[in-house]
Formats: sequence, C-alpha cells, structure tokens
Amino acid sequence: MRANRRSILMGSLAAILTPLAARAQTPPPHVKDGDLPPGLPQPDETIDLWPNGLPGGEQPAIEETVIERSKDRLVTDRAVYGITRPRMAVFRPRKPNGAAVMITPGGGYKWVVVDKEGYEVGRRLSAQGYTVFVLFYRLPHEGWKDGANTPLADAQRAMRLIRARAQDYGIDPERVAAMGFSAGGHLCADLGTRYDARVYDPMDAADNLSARPFLAAPIYPVISMSAPNAHPGSREKLVGADADADREAAHSPHMHVPDGAPPFFILHAEDDDVVPAENAVLLRAGLKAKGTLVETHLFAHGGHGFGLRKAVGKPVEGWLDLFLNFAQAVRFANRY
Repeated sequence: MRANRRSILMGSLAAILTPLAARAQTPPPHVKDGDLPPGLPQPDETIDLWPNGLPGGEQPAIEETVIERSKDRLVTDRAVYGITRPRMAVFRPRKPNGAAVMITPGGGYKWVVVDKEGYEVGRRLSAQGYTVFVLFYRLPHEGWKDGANTPLADAQRAMRLIRARAQDYGIDPERVAAMGFSAGGHLCADLGTRYDARVYDPMDAADNLSARPFLAAPIYPVISMSAPNAHPGSREKLVGADADADREAAHSPHMHVPDGAPPFFILHAEDDDVVPAENAVLLRAGLKAKGTLVETHLFAHGGHGFGLRKAVGKPVEGWLDLFLNFAQAVRFANRY
C-alpha cells in the first residue's frame, strides 16, 4: 500500500512538474572558448532549481564565471563562481540501481569545483549504477539576502526536485543520498542535520517533499565555524570574518543534529593541513550523542582535497569502495 501511495504521489507530481521539465534548462558551467580533453564524457543534461525565479525574486549583479585551473590540457580542473542559475548536472548510469546521489563539490565557498569533486566522482558513481546529480549552488557571500542559508536552500530544493522527478530517472524517491567535499562537505552535513529548517518559502508541489537524504557522506568536511578548527576561508565566506559565537554555532552542523538524522559516512585525513581532521571528529561526536548511525574513517595520510585523482597511490585511494560498502550495509544500494 505504501508503494501504491508513493506511485500516486509521484504521478501527480510528474503531471504538475511536466511544464517545468519541458523548459530549456541552463547548460552546465563551461569555460568560454575552452577546449575539453578527448574521451571524458561531459554532462549535457541539467535541472534548473528555480525555473520560475529565485526565492524572493533576488538577482544580484553578478555574472557566472568559469575558470580553468589546470595547466595540463588533458586534465580539467574548473571552478565556477557568480552562480545566479543554480542547477544540477546529471549523470545517468547505463544500468540504474534505483538509487541517486546528489554531490556538493567544495571550493571554500569561494567557488564550486566542477571536475575534481564533481564530475569525476559523478562518472565513477554512475558506473556503479547510481544516478548522480552534481549541484552548482549559490555562494553565500555574493550578495544574497539570506547569506549563510543560501547554499542550504539550494541543497534542500535540489533534494526535493530529485524526488519529484524520480520517475523520469528510474529511481526510488526515498533512496537519494547526499555527498559533499570540503566546504561542500559542510553543505552536505548542513543538509543532513537541517533538512527540516525552513530557509525558503515553498515554490511549487515539489517543496512538499522531504529534503532529508537517505544517507549523508561528508568527505574531508568543513564543520566547525569556530576557532581553532574552522577553515578560515570558508568561515569568512559563510558567516563573515566578524561573526559572533551565536552565528558561528548556528552554522556548525555538529551542534544541530536532530533526532532521526540519516546515517552518516565521514572520511578525513589526519594530515589535512587545510581543514583540520578535528572537524570530522566533532561531527561524529555530535551524531553519536543523538544515537545516529555513523561510520568514520580517519587516514594518517591523504592531505586535503584528494577527491579521486589525488588519492591514487595512497591508502586513502580506496575511500570510494568504503562508501559503496557502507551504502550496501545500510541497504541504500547493492554493489555491482
């Protein structure tokens, strides 16, 4: 009966959102006149989060800009800022397993990394059967009225849209996970703890759906906004350099774990010289205090921002396999 009710709900939502889905979507971020390396599949499907206008009708005077940081023409390392049309780039698997992962790449809330913590992970997860949505979220310091809650608003909306369009992608609307890296790991943990926080006014039927992820996987995450563990750049961009203790606490996910939080998979390297591994430890402690299921991996070596490419040849290289094992253990999806 539960499945029937869900089918009816999703069918109704699909009917309501058909005009939304049929509209032209904003292309993925791209470098103007930039050449892409051969052989690397690039997403050509996107989902705009706010097709009828941003919450509150905001439109700061900023322009989306994509920069290429790589000096190797065969390896891309793009980053985007000035995002005014937040959206998801979609990676569809050849053999869907019915589960989806929304990725929030890092970038210190200065920009959003495209390749290293976005597309590269998206390709690997889609090869394992997951439908992957890489989220390009608005940055909190670029003039948005809601400031620090702006990325969370985009993440909540993205989760709800994935569920609203589950039928289009052949996924179970209940089996949608969140994974994030560095500052994107902060956003992932924020979503995993404040999924019920009202940070925007409902826009359409999709906003009646839950934003709670099935599981959350913050990887080398920024968590605390307070010294000595805060990442200075992320803290300044998110809450401001002069934030008081209350504002810091309001945006430190380990201090807001609710009853009924989803399972968490946390991973960090103890030699991380950018975001102290204590961030992962603080998050784990906050989750355990609420009885939340959490699996934590601390590696002696790995540094920061390893993603997949910089993990090669190190013990941390197998981190994605650890995640896939955890996903199977919590009955999110079986491994191939």
